Amino acid sequence: MLTLTDLTAGYGALQILQGMTMQVDKGEIVALLGANGAGKTTTLRVISGLVPARGGSVTFDGQDVTNMRSDKRVAMGLVQVAEGRELFGTLTVEENLAMGAWTANKNERREALDQVYELFPILAERKSQNAETMSGGQQQMLAIGRGLMARPKLLMLDEPSIGLAPKLVSQVLEAVGKIRDSGVTVLIVEQNAAATLAISDRAYVIENGEIAFEGKGVHLLDDERVRQAYLGM
Repeated sequence: MLTLTDLTAGYGALQILQGMTMQVDKGEIVALLGANGAGKTTTLRVISGLVPARGGSVTFDGQDVTNMRSDKRVAMGLVQVAEGRELFGTLTVEENLAMGAWTANKNERREALDQVYELFPILAERKSQNAETMSGGQQQMLAIGRGLMARPKLLMLDEPSIGLAPKLVSQVLEAVGKIRDSGVTVLIVEQNAAATLAISDRAYVIENGEIAFEGKGVHLLDDERVRQAYLGM
């Protein structure tokens, strides 16, 4: 579904990605792990079209999207939920969700909204509440829900558990599994590496803009090199 081939990118004179090559297959949860500054978020931004690739290619759903505008990628079903949630604080829950559905018609919006409310019942209960008055966990659910309103084929999540209590982290990662089970492929960048590997089909570990390790999530969780270098175990 998604293939990165020899991808290079950066900011100004700073080169971040040094030849990233990785693949996400349909129906998977794939984790992208690594230390701060390794290039995880930059990778997602290049895939989304928010940062231009300097070399290599991005292929999505059989089409080369390397130089495609970001809104065109969203319309194709390539959707990112950014780190930090980036909600419209003074808008209600339902208004925030509606902002994610700009590619859908009325019937599709209604269907997507029902699916989001089924996944996150608290959002249905708080649909008239302003986003800025919600707890951090509820805001993260809203951010993910807004991404789902775009009816993604591939949903990219950047640090969805950041700043959350352990119980809420478990709830968010459980929701990621349900999203995959509903037919949406997931690429996740997450600081909670051990919990993320436990739910991931496969994972890549990025180091200095390149893939250092790759494999099945449970295998990397048991890999002593990965445990010592990235899991603090």
